[in-house]
Amino acid sequence: MSRVYWDTMLFVYLLEEHPLHAARVREIATGMDERHDVLCTSVFTVGEVLVGPYKGRALEVARRTQEFFRSPLVELLPFTSDAAELYARVRAEHGIPPADAIHLACAARAGVDLFLTNDRRLRGLRIPGIQFIAGMDVSLY
Repeated sequence: MSRVYWDTMLFVYLLEEHPLHAARVREIATGMDERHDVLCTSVFTVGEVLVGPYKGRALEVARRTQEFFRSPLVELLPFTSDAAELYARVRAEHGIPPADAIHLACAARAGVDLFLTNDRRLRGLRIPGIQFIAGMDVSLY
C-alpha cells in the first residue's frame, strides 16, 4: 500500500472524460484500488477542479465534484504553515510556478510515496518528503 498524490489534471481528465487521457487515469485508479493504495491530493486541487464547472455555470457538476472530494475515496491534504515554508523553498530552488509548488509542498509535508502528474517539468524532480515524482505513463499501474 502506497500513498499516491494526484496532480489536478488527473482529476480533470477523469471528471471531464478527456478523450486522450481519461482511460489511462481510470487504469491508474483501478491499479491503485487493487494495490490498496491511498489516493491523496491537496485542498487546492478542489478549487482548481471547480473552476471549470463554475465558469460554465454547471452547478450540478460542481456539486457532484465537491461530493467526490468529500468522499472517503480521496485523502485531502491541507496547505499548512509548514507546507507554505516548503512551498517557498521549492519555488526558489526549482523556479516552479506557484500552483505546482503548492501541490509539491502539500505532498511532501504529507510524505507521499508517489506524486503523479502529466506535467513534464515536474517529472523526476527531487523534493524531500516525496519518494518519486512520475508521469501518467509510470509502469506501476
